[in-house]
Amino acid sequence: MGMANPFTPTFGIIPPFMAGREALIEELSSAFSNGLGDPNLCTIVSGARGTGKTALLSFMASEAESQGWITARTTAAEGMLEDILDQALVSARNFLDALDGRKLSGVSIGQFVSFEWDNEAPRVGNWRTQMNALLDQLAEQDIGLLITVDEVKVTVPEMKRLAQVYQHFVTEGRKVALLMAGLPQAVSALFGDDDVSFLRRARKHVLGRIPDGEIRDALLLTVNEGGRSISAEALDEAVGVIDGFPYMMQLVGYRMWAENPRSEQIALADARHGIELAKREMIEGILEYTYRELSDGDKRFLAAMLPDSQDSSLAAISWRMGVKSNYASQYKRRLLAQGVTGE
Repeated sequence: MGMANPFTPTFGIIPPFMAGREALIEELSSAFSNGLGDPNLCTIVSGARGTGKTALLSFMASEAESQGWITARTTAAEGMLEDILDQALVSARNFLDALDGRKLSGVSIGQFVSFEWDNEAPRVGNWRTQMNALLDQLAEQDIGLLITVDEVKVTVPEMKRLAQVYQHFVTEGRKVALLMAGLPQAVSALFGDDDVSFLRRARKHVLGRIPDGEIRDALLLTVNEGGRSISAEALDEAVGVIDGFPYMMQLVGYRMWAENPRSEQIALADARHGIELAKREMIEGILEYTYRELSDGDKRFLAAMLPDSQDSSLAAISWRMGVKSNYASQYKRRLLAQGVTGE
């Protein structure tokens, strides 16, 4: 049967090693211990599909919980506010049986967080009022709440409402953190909306390509921790194909491992066949979807880059497109904003 595959090519699953994100993780982790006043308590990360945004949210939520915070994890969609409240209540009570119609009366923090509840009338009031009631109770024991929002979209009315109410949480000195993630164009649209101008003060981080050296280390560590080894040639080919893309690292690793799971070592042949399978999945799961969202002009710009084996110059791209540089630069900015191309 072979050893269990340690790679996790499923969106949002925390990988064994968060390659290339150590500095960001440390910065965000410190915010939970620093508490009120740390600017990282309101952070938004952006990046193209497959750069590890959802996994990062999951990882930071687990980190917050390890520091005594409760968490509410949601996605920007209709009903997200109610979901945040429900998730916060579930997180707060942990192992208790009761939820609705109860009131928190005491908290003790030991190996686990445990709550005692008194009977109370069903919760009433709007979302902010209900959240304030919970936060007041948590504040008595200095317990913070982390809200994570994935796939942010300014077109979701409740996304705007969350941003507006979160501003009140901050000005009222409540121990609440907000960590959001989204595609670059969605994040840009969010910051451009005057209704949520408060979020422009959020800390901003872009998840880009991870250096090959860190990919190599994470790949090797994952294989070794899983109980196997990998040949130097196989490792080299895998790192080259992954090209700094976190999701691709998990895909390649998963497929290489699955080729011959009973073998003590992942051989070059295993790597090459696994890489081909991973490439097809990457195209079907990420690249084709991204390509369908591009405009005709975006596609022409990308096609004009194909002849170059190294970085493309705007002048060369403009000449191949048959347009002036200022026209081509508009598509360069669009593709940068979408995370499709780099600087």
